[in-house]
Parts: sequence; structure tokens; C-alpha cells
Amino acid sequence: MTITVSDIDALTRLDVFVSEQCSVSRSLAQSVIKDGGVKVNGCVCMKSCKLKEGDTVEVKLPPVRELAAVPEDLPVDIVYEDEHLLVVDKPKGMVVHPANGNESGTLVNALLYHCRGRLSSINGVVRPGIVHRIDKDTSGLLIVAKTDEAHNGLAEQIASHSFIRKYEAVCDGGFAEDRGTCDFPIGRCEKDRKKMAVTYKNSREARTDWEVLARYRGYTHLRLTLHTGRTHQIRVHMAHIGHPVTGDAVYGKAKNPFGLEGQCLFARFISFTHPVTGETLAFEAPYPEYFAKTLEKLKSAYSLE
Repeated sequence: MTITVSDIDALTRLDVFVSEQCSVSRSLAQSVIKDGGVKVNGCVCMKSCKLKEGDTVEVKLPPVRELAAVPEDLPVDIVYEDEHLLVVDKPKGMVVHPANGNESGTLVNALLYHCRGRLSSINGVVRPGIVHRIDKDTSGLLIVAKTDEAHNGLAEQIASHSFIRKYEAVCDGGFAEDRGTCDFPIGRCEKDRKKMAVTYKNSREARTDWEVLARYRGYTHLRLTLHTGRTHQIRVHMAHIGHPVTGDAVYGKAKNPFGLEGQCLFARFISFTHPVTGETLAFEAPYPEYFAKTLEKLKSAYSLE
């Protein structure tokens, strides 16, 4: 692939840029650079090369292991399906696509079986059909493309921010205002590269709108609207303003009074224009069991009334 460096990515290290743009590990990015698989303005550079706005980066990744994603007869909640795409309600605890340590039991494995292998090829054999992702411990609505035409059309809507995604979450603490916006750039955490963080160094713009749905003693039920789709965006933004998502052991507190396994967050609503028919489609998921039980506990034991 060929990528032009934007002003946002100026001064980013080459290995960091390749890792983030190609969704590969930093170690793999460094290996590809060392082997001459990456060129900047037609020249092979060192992994520490700092990029400039307007630079052209050519990346040739090694072939993806074709054994990574195989069909598996697993239950999958199909909300909508036609010949071009599907909308699925991913359960909490299910990984979206195979990766190191999770090569089976993923949503992709289930969809390959359900669709008899008919998924878009744009993201290769490891992530067929996957247009956007949600975290393992975040449940909710996800769109999957069956054809390359549908995949490209959906990707364009995500890039132009016309793709509507609304989440709901329970967050720690109380909010003085009824609504607000987190408009902070997100990039890799310098102290822990496995985590993301609000940072103005090697970062990308990220915006999340939030709205209070209900207040409880020590907790708040929020609706959150994504305008961008950065990794862990909601979790990072909420933690940054002092209200981490309840149950989030990575960005929040170790204390977990509700017995949650992971963050109390789910993708509630999604709306988009069908990339082939032009029809406007909108879907809303019911509360998953863990989320409904948490709200019941809040209403019964943490009410402000």
C-alpha cells in the first residue's frame, strides 16, 4: 500500500507510522523496514526515521498466514443480513478476528461458517469482511461486508464521519454538566505501548460526545457518540477526564463492585447508508445481560433519591 503522510502524522517515527497505519505490531513493522519492505519517497530508511508532511510511504507486508481464520460453527446473533452485508450483535468476551493468542473462536471464524466463506477480501484472510472493530470485552453492533463493493462504500462513510455509532456506558463518578465533548488526540502510551493515551505526540484527532442518561451515587449512565474511531477511544477519553468506564481494569480502577468482567460499555446504536442500495439503515441493540443487571443494581442500591 502507498500512504501519504498527513500533518497529523508529521514527525512520527517510521516504525510507529507503519504499525498504526497497517494495523500490525511494532515489531513486525520494524522487521519489514529492516528487510527493505518500506520505502519513504522511494528510498529505504531506518526505523527511527522521522516523517514529514507530504512524504510518500510505500509498504509491502509479508503474506498473511492463511491458516489464521477458518470457518467454525459458532453461534452468532445476526441483526440484519442481505447479499451485500450483515449487522451482528457481538457478545462480550468474543474477539472480532484472529490474532496471536486468539486464533479460533472469533467472530470472523463464526462468520466464515455462516456466510460459507463469502466475505469481502479487502482486509485479507485474517480479517475478511471486517470494516470496523470493537474490543473483546465491549459488546454490541458491528457491520460486516460480504463484498468488496460494500466494504469500500462503508469505509468511505467511516472516513467522512457520516457513519453514526452510539454507545452506552456506566462510568465512575458524577458529571456536573448534562452533556459535553472530549476532543483530545489519541496515540500510543509512551510508558506502555500496549495501551493508548491522550497525547499530542504521534497521535491522531479523536472526538467523543457524551450525554448523561441517569445519575447514581458514585456512577453515571452515559450515551456516547463517536465522531472518530480510534483504538479504545471511549475508554481513553473517559479515563482522561477522570471518569473511567466502570469495570475497565486497563484504564480505570481495580475496584469492581458489580462483578463485571471488563468494561461496562456496549455499542447500542448504528446507522449508515447502504453502500449499494442507498437506503438509510438504523439498528438499536437491546441491553446485554451484564449491562441490564448493572443498571438494576445502580437503581436499587445507588439511587440519589
